[in-house]
Amino acid sequence: MKKIIQIVLAITIVVLGYLVWESIQAPLRFMKEKDSRQLATVLKLKDIRTAQVAYKDEYGKFTASFDTLIDFIKNDSMKLVKAEGALSDDLLAQGWTEAIAVQEGLIKRDTIRLAIKDTLFKSPDFNADLLWQVPFTEKDSFEMATAMISVSKLQVNVFEAKVHYDILLHGLEEQEIINLNDRMQNQNNYPGVRVGNIEEPNNNAGNWE
Repeated sequence: MKKIIQIVLAITIVVLGYLVWESIQAPLRFMKEKDSRQLATVLKLKDIRTAQVAYKDEYGKFTASFDTLIDFIKNDSMKLVKAEGALSDDLLAQGWTEAIAVQEGLIKRDTIRLAIKDTLFKSPDFNADLLWQVPFTEKDSFEMATAMISVSKLQVNVFEAKVHYDILLHGLEEQEIINLNDRMQNQNNYPGVRVGNIEEPNNNAGNWE
């Protein structure tokens, strides 16, 4: 009987030890996987932001359509102003400006156009056709929207692209996702990863920045 009790106690100690160890390791594994997925998502959202800013520079507004943005990256171009010549120190000391130098012909400006795909997205790993796709998913798309909002009586065009943690972290420990969402909301932050904001201007910043 004594041996049986000792065996039961030994098993209980092992089980309790494992449960304690697991209670420590589970959140660590979750955060490691969460950080990995979030990093890939941030890189994707930065590409979306780069494309949106270039698109607005060309067309005066952001777009809410991934099809439009992808076509812009693959087939469109952007303006680049090249300047030839420079102001000497003597002319600068005399109060010359670049505008005056251009007017007098000392500096020449030439506008050329460069392909978006060859200028802003040179990485061999970049795939414009998958710009919409949330990393670590097969069919889930980022939510993307644009809006006109009033700022100091001026109408400002803004955009946002985002993915909720429920989608990005799908398949991980559900309670950990719930806890993370609650923490983000308690910090008045979007419970996911987002760039831009259609409710208030934020200079196209990401909520990770």
